[in-house]
Amino acid sequence: MSLLQPPLKVLGTENIPQTGPALITLNHYYRPGFDAWWMTLALAAMVPEEIHFVMTGELTYPGKWYAPLGQAGSRWLLKQLARTYGFTTMPPMPPRPKDVDARARSVRKTLMYARKNPNAIIGLAPEGGDNVPTGALTWPAPGAGRFIGLLAERGFPILPVGICEEAGELRVSFGAAYKLQVQRGSTAEEKDRAVAESVMKKLAEQLPPRLRGPFA
Repeated sequence: MSLLQPPLKVLGTENIPQTGPALITLNHYYRPGFDAWWMTLALAAMVPEEIHFVMTGELTYPGKWYAPLGQAGSRWLLKQLARTYGFTTMPPMPPRPKDVDARARSVRKTLMYARKNPNAIIGLAPEGGDNVPTGALTWPAPGAGRFIGLLAERGFPILPVGICEEAGELRVSFGAAYKLQVQRGSTAEEKDRAVAESVMKKLAEQLPPRLRGPFA
């Protein structure tokens, strides 16, 4: 990251977590030719503690003739990366019916990690995938809000981080950490939607207006 030209631009340095617990929620910034691993590298370069990322377990290559081969190869590669760095993989977005059990196992694995490591820093992108074609925020898939809510209940403050490119610079904006407030008496679906909306609105505040999507 230190070799980037122009250099990485960081906003909100006073909000960078020096220790956990913290749940970093970041947007899944997208444009053709921009690889998602730049977001991971940028965060890892700025946060002094190790980050336990919840990452995709498969690249789907929608509409590409080589999709079946690419999916199989990516599953193997991403599994090795997750094992090397101690990350947790999650089935790809949008959700597929065949992934229900695997997704539930990934959620349980992350919650178990949070229970065993109460001072950890966990990083995840609620949207779970590239936002084609504009790169602007979109609604997370059903269940994402519930997942974040479960981590918040375990004492993890949420820290919104917006990542994008502006004027040719890779920019990372750290927002202030906050405690999630979940309305009582709501149905599971209502809580899921309310948490997702709250998290994405906080995340939108760390992005330029053109990337805020429905959360402007």
